[in-house]
Amino acid sequence: MYRSVQTEPMKGDPPMSAALELQSYSLLDDAECDERIDAAKKKLGDRMTILGHHYQRNEVFKHADHTGDSLKLSKLASEDDAEYIVFCGVHFMAEVADIVSRPDQKAILPDMAAGCSMADMANLANVERAWRELSEVLDPDEMVTPVTYINSAADLKAFCGRHGGIVCTSTNAQQILEWSYSRREKVLFFPDQHLGRNTGYRMGIPLEEMGVWDFGKPMGGLTVEEIKAAKMILWKGFCSVHQMFKPEQIDAWKEKHPDGIIISHPEASFEVCEKSDHVGSTEYILNTIRAAEAGTKWLVATELNLVNRVAEEMKPKGVLVEFMSTTVCMCATMFRTDPQHLCWVLENLVAGNVVNQVKVPTEEAWQAKKAIDNMLDVSVAAGKV
Repeated sequence: MYRSVQTEPMKGDPPMSAALELQSYSLLDDAECDERIDAAKKKLGDRMTILGHHYQRNEVFKHADHTGDSLKLSKLASEDDAEYIVFCGVHFMAEVADIVSRPDQKAILPDMAAGCSMADMANLANVERAWRELSEVLDPDEMVTPVTYINSAADLKAFCGRHGGIVCTSTNAQQILEWSYSRREKVLFFPDQHLGRNTGYRMGIPLEEMGVWDFGKPMGGLTVEEIKAAKMILWKGFCSVHQMFKPEQIDAWKEKHPDGIIISHPEASFEVCEKSDHVGSTEYILNTIRAAEAGTKWLVATELNLVNRVAEEMKPKGVLVEFMSTTVCMCATMFRTDPQHLCWVLENLVAGNVVNQVKVPTEEAWQAKKAIDNMLDVSVAAGKV
C-alpha cells in the first residue's frame, strides 16, 4: 500500500555496506536506543534532521530537532537544508516532506506501517468516481473546488492539483475554504467530514447546505436536488481517535468543574465542538493552554500523548489539564514509531544505507505540489505559518 524505495548513498556518504537488519534492534531497551540515537545524531550532524509530530510518544518525541503539527512540519520540511529528513509521524507526512523538499533530499519514515486510518478512507479511485458522478449533475471543474485535508495520500493531493484544488490543515482550514469559495461555488472536502463541517459551520454555512458523500453508495447516497443544494460536500471519513470524544463526557466533567474550560480539535464531532469553549489545531490547543492563567482547569479533546505532555508541563503553573475520553485514546499508527525503529534508521544512515525512504513519483509529486503550494501561499498571506 505504501511506497518506499532503497537508494544508493549520496556523494560524500560512507561506502554502502549491507543494510543493518531491523530484527536485531527489536530487543534493544529504550535506554540503549537513546544512547545510540544520540551518537548517530552527532555523527550525522546537520546532514540529517528529525521532524516530530505532536502525537508521537515521548520516547521518540524527545529526539526530534523540530516539533509541530502538520502545517508547521510541512513548512519546516520545505525550508530545511538537511540531506535526510527523518519524519517521526505517519506516511502522508513523509510524502509531503518528499514533495516539498529538493530532489537531492531524502524523506525517511522510521516505520513504513505508520499509516493513517482517516487517510485510508479516501482513495483515488473513489474520489475520481465521485468526480465523475458529480459531473452527471453539474460541471465540477467549473463549480466545485476539491479540498483535501493534509491527512491524505499524495495521489489525492495530486488530484486536487489537477482540478484547481488545494490542501488544508486544521490550522488553516477556514482560510483555505475562503480561497476555495472565491473561485467556485461549491467544495468537495475529503477525507474528514468533521473538520469540514466544524469549519464551514463557523463560517456561517448552515448544516442543511452540507451533504455527506457516502463513498460506498452510488452518487454518494445523495439525490440530484441535495447535490445542487449543497455548498459543501463532505466525504464520509473520520479520525478514529477523535471519534472517541462524546458530548456526555463534557457534561460529566462540567458537573465536577463548572468553571472548567473545554478545548477540542476540529476532527472531533460537531456535537463535541459545539459544547467546547475553544476549537483549533494541535498548535492552537498547545498555545492556548500554555497561556492559561494559574488555577484554570482544562478538558482536552485530542490525542493522548499530546494531552499528557502538556498536562505535565502545566502542573508547576497550577493549571489542571485532563483528557476528555474515559478510555485510553492514542493514535495507534503514530505509536508504531518507536526508539528501536528510529535507532535502526539513523544507524543505517551512518553506515551509508538509506532505508525506508518515501518517494512520490515525479509527475504525481509535481501535481500534488501545486495544491500544497496553494495552501502555503494562502497560509502565509493569512499569517498562519
